[in-house]
Amino acid sequence: MKAAGNEIRYNLTLGGDLCTGRVEVTREVLTCFEDGEQARVVAFSDVQEFLLRGENGSVSLEYKDAEGHFRILCRSTMEHRNLFAEVVRLLNLYKKNGDFPEDLQVAGTAKCPKCGAKLPRPDSVCMKCVDKKKVFARFVQLALPYKKYLIGSAVFFLLAAAVGLLGPYVSKVLVDHYIRNSEMQALVQSAPGQVAAGFVAVVLSMLGVYLLNEVVNILRNITIMQAAVRISVRLRENVFEKVHSMSLSQISRRTAGELIQRVGQDTQDVQAFIVYEIPNIFGQVLLLLAIAGVMLAYDWRLFLIVILPMPIAIAAMRGFHHKVRKLYGQQWRAGSRAGNVLFDIFSGIRVVKSYGTEDREAERYGSAAGEERQIAVRNEVFWAKVSPFIRFSLTLGTYFLLYYTGKKILGGTMTIGEATMFTSYVSLIYGPIQWLTRIPTALARAVTALVRLFDVLDETPEVADTEAAKDVEIEGTITFDHVSFGYDPTSEVLKDISFEIHPGEMIGLVGHSGVGKSTLINLVMRLYDVTEGEIRIDGTDIRTFSQESLRSQVGAVLQETFLFAGSVYDNLRYAKPTATRDEIIRAAKIAGAHEFICKLPQGYQTRVGEKGQTLSGGERQRIAIARALLRDPKILILDEATASLDTETEKQIQDALQILIQDRTTIAIAHRLSTLRNATRIFVLDKGGLAEVGTHEELLAKKGIYHDLVMAQRSMSRIGGK
Repeated sequence: MKAAGNEIRYNLTLGGDLCTGRVEVTREVLTCFEDGEQARVVAFSDVQEFLLRGENGSVSLEYKDAEGHFRILCRSTMEHRNLFAEVVRLLNLYKKNGDFPEDLQVAGTAKCPKCGAKLPRPDSVCMKCVDKKKVFARFVQLALPYKKYLIGSAVFFLLAAAVGLLGPYVSKVLVDHYIRNSEMQALVQSAPGQVAAGFVAVVLSMLGVYLLNEVVNILRNITIMQAAVRISVRLRENVFEKVHSMSLSQISRRTAGELIQRVGQDTQDVQAFIVYEIPNIFGQVLLLLAIAGVMLAYDWRLFLIVILPMPIAIAAMRGFHHKVRKLYGQQWRAGSRAGNVLFDIFSGIRVVKSYGTEDREAERYGSAAGEERQIAVRNEVFWAKVSPFIRFSLTLGTYFLLYYTGKKILGGTMTIGEATMFTSYVSLIYGPIQWLTRIPTALARAVTALVRLFDVLDETPEVADTEAAKDVEIEGTITFDHVSFGYDPTSEVLKDISFEIHPGEMIGLVGHSGVGKSTLINLVMRLYDVTEGEIRIDGTDIRTFSQESLRSQVGAVLQETFLFAGSVYDNLRYAKPTATRDEIIRAAKIAGAHEFICKLPQGYQTRVGEKGQTLSGGERQRIAIARALLRDPKILILDEATASLDTETEKQIQDALQILIQDRTTIAIAHRLSTLRNATRIFVLDKGGLAEVGTHEELLAKKGIYHDLVMAQRSMSRIGGK
């Protein structure tokens, strides 16, 4: 969508078997084109509402005309559903407000500006076109606080390289002075002690060089490991904190396995790059230059022979780099999919066992792991085919060297010791060069890992504190002012809802499944931000509060009860780390949990297992209620909080809640409508809106939606009683 003078146009190009279409929107009319020809023109003044309809594998953009008839504007495949939904939302917004928002961005149209590849989000990074220099520049900034470790490692590497240069020279002395020296052999007869002392000194020098090299390498490894661990841990912490700052909708767009992969495997790849590659980049290059200097000083022709094949190897490395990066990107995605499957299976292990589908799940994971294995094998086979060619092109210089030195030895212009020394130096040169042949693989892994980490770190949180966000003490008056919300552009869950709740009130939320009850309480806790309208607490927009301040004064018992692996005591104290033991026990008693906790093998110190799997559903729910009450919140939210409890326990908790709700604002979603008899007011949601408001008796008397729900539930209870 873009402004053009007094006109705003939206161009949408769709591909299809029948035609190529374009929709153009101005301030007055909407025009549809098919294969470049104008097909339909609709004036905004003739439209009551725009709608989205999906059926039979297609999606259509429709409108309701002035006479109430529904007419189709254009249709496309389901591939463009999100885009159509966003257009429908924007057109209806224009009908309502008379204008489009400034700086409008349309979801579903994100593409890489360079290569045109589709991106999941407008701010996503294109792996094909990513600027590797910028990626590593950011990495350097991240590593700067630990530069002393990196510099120390590089210094130790240089020392090791310098010590390594002594080795070939000592070998030359040993060969020329003691092994292949006729004068020294004659001296053995006249002064054997003198010869033995010199020989031992040379051997000890070789040993000393070796030991010194090992000591320096140990110090180098220690310093680089210090840097690598610190940087990788910092990355993990940054990604972990960033995920916590995201809204639930942002997190839900990524699987748990993918996030674990980024926090775990990607940071490990970065750590491996720091440990095994970064120190070598500086050290190996300088080693290469030092050896080249020694060889040039002795015989420039010898040096030329050695480096002659190098351009071939370098050209091959550059040629294969793009292919290698692409292959390892595919391997990462396959590994992420396998991790998702594994996480899914382990998370639902009870369901797996209860249905006896272990073999099926093993086959599913085997298929995902098999895909990763096939890609990994293909990558390694490719590299196994390529790397010998690169290595051979490098070692060609060795054969030229053997010919050259052999000819000089036979001509008497070079000793065997000198030939041995130069052969050793050549092997030292080829060490760095062969290391360079591994750089494409290492760089591909590192760039892939860094880009994916930075992709998470660069994502803008949809729910974020403003710079002026403040910590406040709330009283509990909640106001919804024309609030609308949808989890994605394809639909609105809540539409134009307005109400006000005062401290001391208990509000019941009822309605059919999927009508938006849980969504409403999620908005109160600001787990999502509203699409339109405003939510105020004590007259102030909750978006001006700090999230920590708001949620610290809200106690929630959600429909899905979650307990952390640990003791019962730790799970209760999670809501208030500073709580005393007496406070914890008091909350447990109010929630009806104290009695069964005392019967556990170790009482409050009994470990509940992952997700509280060692407890029953009702026991977990009572602990969750106690945890919420321990916080002593100003706003109490109960989402099916007593659904897993028996009737007697539920009555006990309801009686206790009647005391607690007197000084706080309570919003309750109840499975059994009879539990809302004592609610101050009941809000009935239907079709995304607030359909009915009143007490239990008032709503029954109206004989509307609430009456029908109660009657249906009573009928089911009578059937169940039989």
